[in-house]
Amino acid sequence: MHSFIYLASQSPRRQELLTQLGVRFELLLPDSDENAEAIETPLPNEKAKAYVERVTLAKCAAAVQRWVKRSLPWAPILCADTTVSLPSSDAAQILGKPTDAADAERILRLLSGKTHEVLTAIALLPQQDAKPISIVQVSQVQFMKLSDPLIKAYIASQEPYGKAGAYGIQGLGSAFIRRIDGSYSGIMGLPLFEMATLLQQAGVSFTLTPEIANQA
Repeated sequence: MHSFIYLASQSPRRQELLTQLGVRFELLLPDSDENAEAIETPLPNEKAKAYVERVTLAKCAAAVQRWVKRSLPWAPILCADTTVSLPSSDAAQILGKPTDAADAERILRLLSGKTHEVLTAIALLPQQDAKPISIVQVSQVQFMKLSDPLIKAYIASQEPYGKAGAYGIQGLGSAFIRRIDGSYSGIMGLPLFEMATLLQQAGVSFTLTPEIANQA
């Protein structure tokens, strides 16, 4: 069994969720000379599911090179990516992190009064010479109708920045949500049920490992 994993993500929410699950981890973050943002640029006509899968596996490949370069002891490597999508709209197929206030306003107007999808892909590399084991978790989120003053006040809070879909379910953005069908932790950026399954497959120990194994 592996006693810890490497987390190749700067997201404090993913770190909090792993801690909640009782997973020991060390950060394996990009070097200053890495262009991490380039990986997250959508390809022409790319669909949301294909996008999060591709980006997550690309992050995993980059993290392996980082591990080799730093001559670290081996442990499984975890990568993840989250995006928001209005699947019925080609123009809003992939709604990533807003670039500025105008972009945040555009995204929030698109989501206002509609049901959107939140897709989180996770990939765990169990061994250096193995293929990553991965899943994509999809949740449905129904938004209330957002007024102009509400959108502007939310953007002024600074919460939309750095978040796919320009909102955070764990913060003020939770007030916009009428209904969720799926995984709350997946919407935050790391679906814990699926995460526990991948950890078991990779032989990673965490707080509930013996109990979960006994239920299998």
